[in-house]
Amino acid sequence: MQKRLMGLAVAATMVLGTAHAQETKTIGVSIPAADHGWTAGVVYHANRVAELLMKEHPGLNVIVKTSPDPATQANAVQDLEIQGIDALVILPTDPDPLVNAIKEVKGKGTFVSIVDRAPSVNDNSVRDLYVAGNNPALGEVAGKYIAENTPDAEVVVIRGLPIPIDQQRQDGFDKGIAGSNVKVLDRQFGNWNRDDAFKVMQDYLTKYPKIDVVWCQDDDMAVGVLQAIEQAGRTDIKYVIGGAGSKDMIKKVMDGDKMIPVNVLYPPSMVGTAMELTAAAIYDSVPVHGTYTLDATLITPENAKNYHFPDSPF
Repeated sequence: MQKRLMGLAVAATMVLGTAHAQETKTIGVSIPAADHGWTAGVVYHANRVAELLMKEHPGLNVIVKTSPDPATQANAVQDLEIQGIDALVILPTDPDPLVNAIKEVKGKGTFVSIVDRAPSVNDNSVRDLYVAGNNPALGEVAGKYIAENTPDAEVVVIRGLPIPIDQQRQDGFDKGIAGSNVKVLDRQFGNWNRDDAFKVMQDYLTKYPKIDVVWCQDDDMAVGVLQAIEQAGRTDIKYVIGGAGSKDMIKKVMDGDKMIPVNVLYPPSMVGTAMELTAAAIYDSVPVHGTYTLDATLITPENAKNYHFPDSPF
Protein backbone atom coordinates (compact mmCIF):
# COMPACT_ATOMS: atom_id res chain seq x y z
CA MET A 1 0.00 0.00 0.00
CA GLN A 2 2.84 2.37 0.75
CA LYS A 3 4.61 3.75 -2.30
CA ARG A 4 1.80 2.83 -4.66
CA LEU A 5 -0.18 5.65 -3.08
CA MET A 6 1.83 8.23 -4.99
CA GLY A 7 1.07 6.48 -8.27
CA LEU A 8 -2.61 6.49 -7.37
CA ALA A 9 -2.46 10.20 -6.61
CA VAL A 10 -0.84 10.94 -9.97
CA ALA A 11 -3.40 8.85 -11.79
CA ALA A 12 -6.20 10.54 -9.89
CA THR A 13 -4.89 13.98 -10.79
CA MET A 14 -5.14 13.09 -14.48
CA VAL A 15 -8.78 12.07 -14.04
CA LEU A 16 -9.86 14.93 -11.80
CA GLY A 17 -9.22 17.93 -14.03
CA THR A 18 -12.59 18.51 -15.66
CA ALA A 19 -15.16 16.28 -13.98
CA HIS A 20 -14.77 17.85 -10.55
CA ALA A 21 -13.20 21.17 -11.44
CA GLN A 22 -16.06 23.26 -10.08
CA GLU A 23 -16.99 21.05 -7.12
CA THR A 24 -16.61 23.06 -3.91
CA LYS A 25 -14.39 21.43 -1.30
CA THR A 26 -12.31 22.67 1.62
CA ILE A 27 -9.11 21.18 2.99
CA GLY A 28 -7.86 22.41 6.33
CA VAL A 29 -4.12 22.17 6.92
CA SER A 30 -2.84 22.44 10.49
CA ILE A 31 0.93 22.59 10.95
CA PRO A 32 3.51 23.83 13.47
CA ALA A 33 4.71 27.40 13.30
CA ALA A 34 8.11 27.94 11.69
CA ASP A 35 10.12 27.72 14.91
CA HIS A 36 13.16 26.20 13.20
CA GLY A 37 14.39 25.41 9.72
CA TRP A 38 12.56 22.14 9.13
CA THR A 39 9.18 23.54 10.16
CA ALA A 40 9.89 26.63 8.05
CA GLY A 41 10.21 24.18 5.18
CA VAL A 42 6.89 22.59 6.17
CA VAL A 43 5.16 26.00 6.09
CA TYR A 44 6.78 26.82 2.73
CA HIS A 45 5.67 23.56 1.09
CA ALA A 46 2.19 23.67 2.63
CA ASN A 47 1.55 27.11 1.16
CA ARG A 48 3.19 26.18 -2.14
CA VAL A 49 1.06 23.07 -2.62
CA ALA A 50 -2.08 24.87 -1.41
CA GLU A 51 -1.70 27.35 -4.28
CA LEU A 52 -1.08 24.58 -6.79
CA LEU A 53 -4.11 22.55 -5.67
CA MET A 54 -6.43 25.56 -5.76
CA LYS A 55 -5.30 26.34 -9.32
CA GLU A 56 -5.85 22.73 -10.31
CA HIS A 57 -9.30 22.60 -8.71
CA PRO A 58 -11.09 25.98 -9.02
CA GLY A 59 -13.72 24.94 -6.48
CA LEU A 60 -11.18 24.01 -3.84
CA ASN A 61 -10.32 26.15 -0.83
CA VAL A 62 -7.21 25.21 1.17
CA ILE A 63 -6.85 26.86 4.57
CA VAL A 64 -3.37 26.68 6.13
CA LYS A 65 -3.07 27.41 9.85
CA THR A 66 0.18 27.44 11.82
CA SER A 67 0.41 26.90 15.59
CA PRO A 68 3.29 27.18 18.07
CA ASP A 69 2.12 24.57 20.60
CA PRO A 70 -0.42 21.74 21.10
CA ALA A 71 -3.04 23.87 22.88
CA THR A 72 -3.02 26.50 20.15
CA GLN A 73 -3.11 23.80 17.50
CA ALA A 74 -6.10 22.11 19.14
CA ASN A 75 -7.93 25.45 18.93
CA ALA A 76 -6.87 25.80 15.29
CA VAL A 77 -8.28 22.37 14.48
CA GLN A 78 -11.56 23.31 16.17
CA ASP A 79 -11.68 26.55 14.16
CA LEU A 80 -11.19 24.59 10.94
CA GLU A 81 -13.93 22.19 11.97
CA ILE A 82 -16.33 25.09 12.61
CA GLN A 83 -15.54 26.59 9.20
CA GLY A 84 -16.57 23.31 7.62
CA ILE A 85 -13.87 21.19 6.05
CA ASP A 86 -14.02 18.08 3.89
CA ALA A 87 -10.54 16.98 4.89
CA LEU A 88 -7.93 17.74 7.52
CA VAL A 89 -4.19 17.45 6.92
CA ILE A 90 -2.36 17.79 10.22
CA LEU A 91 1.28 17.68 11.22
CA PRO A 92 0.99 17.80 15.02
CA THR A 93 3.31 19.88 17.16
CA ASP A 94 3.06 17.02 19.67
CA PRO A 95 0.68 14.25 18.62
CA ASP A 96 -0.74 12.72 21.78
CA PRO A 97 -2.24 15.94 23.25
CA LEU A 98 -4.05 16.44 19.93
CA VAL A 99 -5.67 13.00 19.67
CA ASN A 100 -9.05 14.12 20.99
CA ALA A 101 -9.22 17.10 18.64
CA ILE A 102 -8.33 14.89 15.67
CA LYS A 103 -10.82 12.19 16.69
CA GLU A 104 -13.58 14.78 16.94
CA VAL A 105 -12.96 15.83 13.34
CA LYS A 106 -12.67 12.23 12.15
CA GLY A 107 -15.88 11.30 13.97
CA LYS A 108 -17.83 13.68 11.73
CA GLY A 109 -16.80 11.74 8.64
CA THR A 110 -14.02 14.13 7.65
CA PHE A 111 -11.06 12.61 5.78
CA VAL A 112 -8.00 12.93 8.05
CA SER A 113 -4.35 12.76 6.99
CA ILE A 114 -1.68 12.77 9.69
CA VAL A 115 1.82 13.81 8.67
CA ASP A 116 5.15 12.93 10.27
CA ARG A 117 4.25 12.79 13.97
CA ALA A 118 1.79 10.03 14.72
CA PRO A 119 -0.01 9.71 18.05
CA SER A 120 0.57 6.60 20.13
CA VAL A 121 -2.79 5.39 18.86
CA ASN A 122 -2.24 5.69 15.10
CA ASP A 123 -5.06 3.67 13.59
CA ASN A 124 -8.31 4.11 11.71
CA SER A 125 -9.91 5.78 14.73
CA VAL A 126 -7.75 8.87 14.24
CA ARG A 127 -6.75 8.94 10.56
CA ASP A 128 -7.41 7.71 7.06
CA LEU A 129 -3.91 8.37 5.78
CA TYR A 130 -0.48 8.59 7.39
CA VAL A 131 2.41 10.18 5.48
CA ALA A 132 5.83 10.29 7.11
CA GLY A 133 9.54 10.01 6.78
CA ASN A 134 11.10 6.79 7.95
CA ASN A 135 12.13 7.72 11.48
CA PRO A 136 13.67 4.38 12.51
CA ALA A 137 15.62 4.33 9.25
CA LEU A 138 16.83 7.92 9.76
CA GLY A 139 18.59 6.76 12.90
CA GLU A 140 19.67 3.41 11.50
CA VAL A 141 21.23 4.89 8.35
CA ALA A 142 23.28 7.31 10.46
CA GLY A 143 24.30 4.56 12.88
CA LYS A 144 25.38 2.21 10.12
CA TYR A 145 27.45 4.93 8.47
CA ILE A 146 29.32 5.58 11.72
CA ALA A 147 29.79 1.86 12.42
CA GLU A 148 31.14 1.20 8.94
CA ASN A 149 33.33 4.30 8.61
CA THR A 150 34.45 4.92 12.22
CA PRO A 151 33.97 1.52 13.88
CA ASP A 152 35.65 2.44 17.18
CA ALA A 153 34.12 5.90 17.47
CA GLU A 154 33.17 7.53 20.76
CA VAL A 155 29.91 9.31 19.93
CA VAL A 156 27.75 11.94 21.58
CA VAL A 157 24.07 12.09 20.66
CA ILE A 158 21.81 15.13 20.67
CA ARG A 159 18.18 14.07 20.68
CA GLY A 160 15.18 16.06 19.49
CA LEU A 161 12.06 16.36 21.62
CA PRO A 162 10.70 13.71 24.01
CA ILE A 163 8.01 12.51 21.59
CA PRO A 164 7.53 9.13 19.85
CA ILE A 165 9.41 9.88 16.63
CA ASP A 166 12.51 10.83 18.61
CA GLN A 167 12.48 7.44 20.32
CA GLN A 168 12.02 5.73 16.96
CA ARG A 169 15.13 7.50 15.68
CA GLN A 170 17.10 6.55 18.78
CA ASP A 171 16.04 2.91 18.49
CA GLY A 172 17.05 2.91 14.83
CA PHE A 173 20.44 4.42 15.66
CA ASP A 174 21.08 1.78 18.31
CA LYS A 175 20.20 -0.90 15.75
CA GLY A 176 22.59 0.69 13.25
CA ILE A 177 25.58 0.56 15.62
CA ALA A 178 24.72 -2.84 17.10
CA GLY A 179 27.62 -5.28 16.93
CA SER A 180 30.21 -2.55 16.41
CA ASN A 181 32.65 -1.01 18.84
CA VAL A 182 30.92 2.36 18.62
CA LYS A 183 30.46 3.76 22.13
CA VAL A 184 27.75 6.31 22.98
CA LEU A 185 29.13 8.68 25.62
CA ASP A 186 25.97 10.69 26.27
CA ARG A 187 22.48 11.56 25.00
CA GLN A 188 20.73 14.84 25.76
CA PHE A 189 17.76 16.67 24.24
CA GLY A 190 18.46 19.62 21.94
CA ASN A 191 14.78 20.19 21.11
CA TRP A 192 15.53 20.36 17.37
CA ASN A 193 16.79 23.87 18.02
CA ARG A 194 20.20 25.21 17.02
CA ASP A 195 20.63 27.35 20.17
CA ASP A 196 19.71 24.47 22.49
CA ALA A 197 21.99 22.13 20.55
CA PHE A 198 24.79 24.68 20.83
CA LYS A 199 24.42 24.64 24.64
CA VAL A 200 24.28 20.83 24.78
CA MET A 201 27.39 20.59 22.62
CA GLN A 202 29.22 23.08 24.83
CA ASP A 203 28.39 20.83 27.78
CA TYR A 204 29.69 17.77 25.93
CA LEU A 205 32.90 19.55 24.97
CA THR A 206 33.49 20.40 28.62
CA LYS A 207 32.70 16.91 29.90
CA TYR A 208 34.50 14.80 27.30
CA PRO A 209 38.12 15.44 26.30
CA LYS A 210 37.77 13.09 23.32
CA ILE A 211 34.78 12.89 20.99
CA ASP A 212 34.99 11.28 17.57
CA VAL A 213 31.53 11.81 16.09
CA VAL A 214 28.37 13.78 16.85
CA TRP A 215 24.97 12.47 15.77
CA CYS A 216 22.27 15.10 16.18
CA GLN A 217 19.54 13.78 13.80
CA ASP A 218 18.56 17.28 12.67
CA ASP A 219 20.25 19.87 10.48
CA ASP A 220 19.22 22.85 12.60
CA MET A 221 20.90 21.28 15.59
CA ALA A 222 23.95 20.50 13.44
CA VAL A 223 24.39 24.25 12.88
CA GLY A 224 24.62 24.82 16.63
CA VAL A 225 26.93 21.84 17.05
CA LEU A 226 29.37 23.12 14.42
CA GLN A 227 29.38 26.56 16.03
CA ALA A 228 30.22 25.10 19.44
CA ILE A 229 33.03 22.97 18.02
CA GLU A 230 34.51 25.91 16.15
CA GLN A 231 34.35 28.23 19.17
CA ALA A 232 36.02 25.61 21.38
CA GLY A 233 38.76 25.04 18.81
CA ARG A 234 38.36 21.27 19.12
CA THR A 235 40.10 19.25 16.43
CA ASP A 236 39.43 15.72 17.70
CA ILE A 237 35.89 15.54 16.30
CA LYS A 238 36.00 13.81 12.93
CA TYR A 239 32.50 14.66 11.67
CA VAL A 240 28.89 15.49 12.48
CA ILE A 241 25.79 13.77 11.07
CA GLY A 242 22.56 15.73 11.08
CA GLY A 243 19.44 14.88 9.14
CA ALA A 244 16.55 16.18 7.02
CA GLY A 245 18.46 17.39 3.97
CA SER A 246 18.63 21.16 4.47
CA LYS A 247 20.07 23.05 1.53
CA ASP A 248 23.00 24.33 3.62
CA MET A 249 24.02 20.89 4.85
CA ILE A 250 23.61 19.31 1.42
CA LYS A 251 25.81 22.05 -0.01
CA LYS A 252 28.47 21.12 2.54
CA VAL A 253 28.21 17.49 1.43
CA MET A 254 28.46 18.57 -2.22
CA ASP A 255 31.55 20.66 -1.45
CA GLY A 256 33.30 17.79 0.35
CA ASP A 257 33.24 19.43 3.79
CA LYS A 258 35.04 16.95 6.05
CA MET A 259 32.86 17.87 9.04
CA ILE A 260 29.64 17.09 7.13
CA PRO A 261 30.50 14.10 4.91
CA VAL A 262 26.89 12.84 4.61
CA ASN A 263 23.32 13.68 5.51
CA VAL A 264 20.11 11.67 5.88
CA LEU A 265 16.97 12.74 4.02
CA TYR A 266 13.78 13.63 5.91
CA PRO A 267 12.06 16.19 3.67
CA PRO A 268 9.58 18.79 4.96
CA SER A 269 7.88 18.53 1.55
CA MET A 270 6.10 15.42 2.87
CA VAL A 271 3.26 17.74 3.96
CA GLY A 272 2.72 18.55 0.27
CA THR A 273 2.61 14.85 -0.57
CA ALA A 274 -0.10 14.38 2.05
CA MET A 275 -2.09 17.34 0.68
CA GLU A 276 -1.94 16.00 -2.88
CA LEU A 277 -3.06 12.53 -1.80
CA THR A 278 -5.84 14.03 0.31
CA ALA A 279 -7.15 16.07 -2.64
CA ALA A 280 -7.18 12.92 -4.74
CA ALA A 281 -9.16 11.12 -2.04
CA ILE A 282 -11.88 13.75 -1.58
CA TYR A 283 -12.33 14.63 -5.26
CA ASP A 284 -12.37 11.21 -6.85
CA SER A 285 -12.63 8.77 -3.94
CA VAL A 286 -9.22 7.36 -4.79
CA PRO A 287 -8.37 4.59 -2.26
CA VAL A 288 -5.37 6.23 -0.64
CA HIS A 289 -6.10 5.00 2.88
CA GLY A 290 -3.08 3.59 4.66
CA THR A 291 0.55 4.54 5.11
CA TYR A 292 3.03 6.23 2.80
CA THR A 293 6.61 6.17 4.05
CA LEU A 294 9.44 8.11 2.44
CA ASP A 295 12.91 6.63 2.21
CA ALA A 296 15.65 7.83 4.59
CA THR A 297 18.20 8.23 1.80
CA LEU A 298 21.88 8.62 2.67
CA ILE A 299 23.01 11.80 0.95
CA THR A 300 26.61 11.58 -0.24
CA PRO A 301 28.83 13.71 -2.49
CA GLU A 302 27.80 11.42 -5.35
CA ASN A 303 24.04 12.04 -5.11
CA ALA A 304 23.82 15.33 -3.19
CA LYS A 305 23.03 17.46 -6.25
CA ASN A 306 19.73 15.54 -6.64
CA TYR A 307 18.54 16.87 -3.28
CA HIS A 308 19.87 20.43 -3.35
CA PHE A 309 17.14 23.08 -3.76
CA PRO A 310 18.79 26.48 -3.25
CA ASP A 311 15.50 28.43 -3.45
CA SER A 312 13.94 26.56 -0.54
CA PRO A 313 13.96 28.21 2.92
CA PHE A 314 15.43 24.99 4.33
